[in-house]
Amino acid sequence: MTDAAIAIMMLGIFILVIFLGFPIAFTLMALGIGFGYYAYFDPSRMWRDYDRAIEAGVEGMDLWSSWMGGLFNNTIFDLFVNQTYSVMANEVLTAVPLFLFMGYIVERSNIVERLFSTLYIAARRLPGSMAVAALITCTLFATATGIVGAVVTLMGLLAFPAMLNARYNTSFASGVICAGGTLGILIPPSIMLIVYAAASGTSIVRLYAGALLPGLLLAGLYLTYIIGRSMLQPSIAPKPTKEDIGDISTPKLILMVATSFLPLAVLIMAVLGSILFGLATPTEAASAGALGGLALAAVYRALTWERLRESVYLTMKTTAMVCWLFVGSWTFSSVFSYLGGENLITEFVTGLDLSPLTFLLMAQLIIFLLGWPLEWSEIIIIFVPIFLPLLPMFGIDPLFFGILVALNLQTSFLTPPMAMSAYYLKGIAPPHVLLTDIFKGCMPYLAMVILAMVVLYNFPGIVFWLPDLVYG
Repeated sequence: MTDAAIAIMMLGIFILVIFLGFPIAFTLMALGIGFGYYAYFDPSRMWRDYDRAIEAGVEGMDLWSSWMGGLFNNTIFDLFVNQTYSVMANEVLTAVPLFLFMGYIVERSNIVERLFSTLYIAARRLPGSMAVAALITCTLFATATGIVGAVVTLMGLLAFPAMLNARYNTSFASGVICAGGTLGILIPPSIMLIVYAAASGTSIVRLYAGALLPGLLLAGLYLTYIIGRSMLQPSIAPKPTKEDIGDISTPKLILMVATSFLPLAVLIMAVLGSILFGLATPTEAASAGALGGLALAAVYRALTWERLRESVYLTMKTTAMVCWLFVGSWTFSSVFSYLGGENLITEFVTGLDLSPLTFLLMAQLIIFLLGWPLEWSEIIIIFVPIFLPLLPMFGIDPLFFGILVALNLQTSFLTPPMAMSAYYLKGIAPPHVLLTDIFKGCMPYLAMVILAMVVLYNFPGIVFWLPDLVYG
């Protein structure tokens, strides 16, 4: 069996093992070290000291110790240590725990409930006003946290019951929460884009600039659908009555907006603006954002020791998962490439004689299918790097490819049977809300994602306009 065939077998075993439910980071490390031991196996180098000990007449435990030392004198262990150090010292990834902490502390600052109530009152004259308020709240909150499960769960506890009590259609209300909760992995400052930047070597500031318009485009399509369908089918989103909202004067509404919407919006725009305009690096901006999140929690009298401890714990837990995924992925991919697997895939794709558009469609279809069993972090860290070396062959910019991937990954949370957003919502929804109702509500938003991808395919300038304008 050739080394390239062993590399393909290595990839096949990995796919089989993850479907069996083993932890992915440790599976990558185990396979990388196991196959790497074979790939870098060199008896003459590994047992050089042992051979010298025999020549010198060494006997007993010293000779045994020399042989055992040779057993672990394989290049794969040096590679693993170096990869671990490289990941932990990566300056781009330093922003991940800071943005995570900002999101977790904002989640516990009680600002989301005020934000939803204020936006509902402000949008009361729009068709589907509560759904509009829920989507905008989801978008802002998802942008601040970047954690889909946290957004869907919190908004499912806060806005979903309110919409059901207001006699909204169950599927319609479900779709709003599920779709809105996923926007945070696309709209900057997105943690997913930071991870992609670290995996691909793409500039994070250009990625943020490139993702801004596509993210707003998708959010705009969602809002257009909500308002349009509410106008065509008023029964699915009844208009609020005076009794529902109460008598809110304009000065009071302005005060509510100033104390709920503006603080979070200013925090997000300050963080994003400082990155886009070169005033701060992503890590520096994330540090300021984390401090701003603490200040918001303190102002809203929600900064308790217990909430701070939970935020720090969840931040470290998620950060550790991302970092060890990187360590495992880079070790795995290094061995895979050394064995010739990367060249084999390159030759296979080249032999297909694909056009750039066909290659993009094929790559996005594979990522779409991977989104069923895998989280976005695993797809970005493990599988996207397989496509990256192929991009220059087809003249595709990694920036454009990354934005398409981020847009595509929206579908992984919305597509049955493994739509994680639907399962997050089902876990906290009332018993009468069926999973099929939630799936049904997600379908129109899935169509909006596909429509947005088609628009980007045909008008790539939507991605490149802002980065070119700001950075040239």
